[in-house]
Amino acid sequence: MSNAAKTDALFDLLRAACARQFRFNPRRITESIRYVGKEGHGKDLVHVFRDAKTHSQIVLEGTYATLRITHGDKAHWSEAEQELYRESDAAMDARIAARQAEIEFTHSSPLYLAHRAELLTHYKNSPTYVEGAASPREAARALIDRLLAADDALLAAFAEHLQSADPEHLAHLLLAPCQLDLEAMRETSSDQPGLPGQ
Repeated sequence: MSNAAKTDALFDLLRAACARQFRFNPRRITESIRYVGKEGHGKDLVHVFRDAKTHSQIVLEGTYATLRITHGDKAHWSEAEQELYRESDAAMDARIAARQAEIEFTHSSPLYLAHRAELLTHYKNSPTYVEGAASPREAARALIDRLLAADDALLAAFAEHLQSADPEHLAHLLLAPCQLDLEAMRETSSDQPGLPGQ
């Protein structure tokens, strides 16, 4: 059996165990969990998996799964995180659609269009990247803070439409379309051979 087939078999066991023990949606396991590897030896051998974003870990021993509620000094698997894993397919689809609608709105919003060029200079894979600049997240947060202090009308309209007053959340939303634009730039430059640097 290949390594990929072995990992697939482990995921089958994990999905079944988590559905049975914690009522986790198997689709959520497939989308969010990554295989880390083995721990221990012989009869103490376990397989470790973790959430791609929160790094919360699940240990699989045979057909039994255990949530690592703490890992090191950090607490994991809050009730809110577990509830997210219990979401129905319909709720997952609705959340994905809502997120996509936010990105589409932001991509064409006057606020994003006004600051797009500035935001893109903070991505290392951008043709306009400025060496030594702040990270995209830091830059977006600083921009939001500046605009809030200036009572910027575009920011006010953006925040009202997305029903958020949290500067961190607004900065996160403002960065969401940047990867779309960077991808479009890459495709445009690869369609035009002979450009400088090609």
